[in-house]
Amino acid sequence: MGYFILVILQTVALPIVSGVIELLTVGGDPVLVFGKWWAFWGVGTRLLVAGIVQVSGKGPTSEILGADRPTVQTQQLTRELGTANIGMGVAGLLALVPGWAVPAGLAGGIFLLVAGIMHVPKKNKNAQETLATWTDLVVGLAVVILAIYVFARAVIV
Repeated sequence: MGYFILVILQTVALPIVSGVIELLTVGGDPVLVFGKWWAFWGVGTRLLVAGIVQVSGKGPTSEILGADRPTVQTQQLTRELGTANIGMGVAGLLALVPGWAVPAGLAGGIFLLVAGIMHVPKKNKNAQETLATWTDLVVGLAVVILAIYVFARAVIV
């Protein structure tokens, strides 16, 4: 149950709440504000936490890879994925630095979008995989929309 709460908070609730608070208190362009918060929460905190869990060997990644009992190879692959997630997560946290939301969130956002797309057709997903699939798509789309918006504004101006 804790996994579901954490993922929903990081990928839906906290970006929306943070964006609304910022818009009400400071104002700003809604696309830039919400995009920044999706990069921070959805990429930054989500991938950082996932990476720490994967590196520690406590998460379900080995099971998702099809190992009933983790082999040396699945443990190594899980740890390597974990270190990549930690790196992208730390970068995502930098989305709060003015002007850094797009570069800080884009690598992790594209990773989540592609991972979500690849998981959509998978059969027999458990509830955690299903939640991860759809929230990966939400965060990935939010960050890609932010990047396209910022790029379009830069080209038009």
